[in-house]
Amino acid sequence: MTLGFIVVIAVLIGANYSVMQLALEHTTPLLLTGMRVGIGCVALLVYARIRGETVPRDRHTLIGIGLVSICITTLSSMTLVTGVGLVPAGVAALLSSLVPMWTAVLAFGLLSERLSVLAATGVAIGVVGALVLASPALDGATDPKGVIILLFSGLAWAAGLVVMRWWNFAGVSPLMLTAVQLAMSTVVVIPIALVVEGTGGTDMGLGLIGPLFYASVPATAVTFALMASVTRRASATQAASVAYLTPVFGVAFAWVVRGDGLSAVEWVGGALLIVGVVLVTTPRRRT
Repeated sequence: MTLGFIVVIAVLIGANYSVMQLALEHTTPLLLTGMRVGIGCVALLVYARIRGETVPRDRHTLIGIGLVSICITTLSSMTLVTGVGLVPAGVAALLSSLVPMWTAVLAFGLLSERLSVLAATGVAIGVVGALVLASPALDGATDPKGVIILLFSGLAWAAGLVVMRWWNFAGVSPLMLTAVQLAMSTVVVIPIALVVEGTGGTDMGLGLIGPLFYASVPATAVTFALMASVTRRASATQAASVAYLTPVFGVAFAWVVRGDGLSAVEWVGGALLIVGVVLVTTPRRRT
């Protein structure tokens, strides 16, 4: 079941890079992020209430959800959407697959999860792959700001995964945890978007509604709920293994939907990165 969840998450997120680029032709990054988490929040809350679930009220749980919300659905989501608008969708998907690298390092430092020799080798290979993948930015072929923003997005996501593993959320279902997480992000991101960007760059037509729905429900509500479930079933590092499947689908959808291809250097960097992620997320045989 966990493997099935990981594959579904990878497909939904992989397609989302190209879908968000379509949406950004009709709106601005921060406002797209706010609408995305807001609609996803409503969808999850309605479904959770139908299932008879209640919103947690104890302070300890809400503080923990707030920390996860800051990391994943606020900082990571805002920087992800911004970065996707600056680099090709396939490159964005590959850079985002660095999440297991960040997770392994943070889990080693904060959760005392052992970093095996194999995982450490994977981290080293993945870092080299990321540097190769980002190298086109040096000659202007890729926007360097987009590369830096996406690297930070992955770091924020990894921090959220570690918090979810560390904090005790035993009394909250993954569904309700994600719904409250999205609600907290909505009340933060929407005001920031309105102040910084306004609504002048947004056209609420059919060209935005379709991509916005996909980015909000399948790619946000469904994937975050599934990820919360996966995180409970595996270690923080293994829970991020979805990232080595995501770029495969991300590059494929970018080619089909956007007609984007990768240069030879980007193929090499992407291959190294995926090899590194596979090594990092490979469980020890004894475990």
